[in-house]
Amino acid sequence: MPESLVIETADLRKHFGQVEGLRGLDLQVPAGSIHGFLGRNGAGKTTTLKILLGMMRPTGGSAQVFGMAADRPDSSVEIRRRTGFVSEDKDLYEYMTVEQMIRFTAAFYPRWRSDLEQRYRRSFDLPPDREVKALSRGMRTKLALLLALCRGAELLILDEPTSGLDPAATEEVLQALVAHVASEEMTVFFSSHQIAEVEQIADRVTIIDHGQAVITGALEDLRQKYRRVQLVFDGDAPQIVFHAAGIVRVERNGRTLTVVSSAGSEGIIEETGAFNPVSVDVLPVTLKEIFLETVLEEN
Repeated sequence: MPESLVIETADLRKHFGQVEGLRGLDLQVPAGSIHGFLGRNGAGKTTTLKILLGMMRPTGGSAQVFGMAADRPDSSVEIRRRTGFVSEDKDLYEYMTVEQMIRFTAAFYPRWRSDLEQRYRRSFDLPPDREVKALSRGMRTKLALLLALCRGAELLILDEPTSGLDPAATEEVLQALVAHVASEEMTVFFSSHQIAEVEQIADRVTIIDHGQAVITGALEDLRQKYRRVQLVFDGDAPQIVFHAAGIVRVERNGRTLTVVSSAGSEGIIEETGAFNPVSVDVLPVTLKEIFLETVLEEN
């Protein structure tokens, strides 16, 4: 495994009886990246995270974190020592105060960063004497994030970190993640349903569907490659059989032919030139549109 990869899976599989949770997942997360992990409910995101953290054993294939096998007990302990994890449920001890929760957690981590603790206490405005059970959902998320960021971790794994937060709290959490990665040597791997948030902070993205990665790569590359080409003809749009690479979807509506491609627009324009379109418009495609086109294509 190259040193530049913090997470790598190959043909990763997980069966739950007759149900295939993961069906050969290939995943690579480079060091220093903010890597978004997108998929619908049941796509396999949480299963993947649990395998990476040693909370679940795979049925087949391999999963490595920091170059260590995630399913080996000795390696799993070291992986968790070097990783901060925030679950969707933000697991915290309800009966503790914020101060007690911080001190309790810090005692387990020799590399605990007191400087970061003070920074996030101030920026998150966490009330030290308030019990966890009395915290709002936003405050619980901020506390869980503080506990993960201050332990000196090299990898941060987040499962739906902004679920249920209002827009102001969401923005605060996202900006804290970006600032932390910029100032510390850390990799962030986070699953989310919130595509706009992934597009806002991620530099790489993987879309998983039915237990397999259907799209993965640098977000900027995906933005450059995906295009929607709209062609208008004098009469009804012709029935064109495209041979260009990367055709995702072809739709005809009266005089208009719309083609979505994952390999740019040049091949499409070349193939349609002989049909003399009246107009040709090439439009960018958002990450949300890429996600929806991919999910529709796969089902």
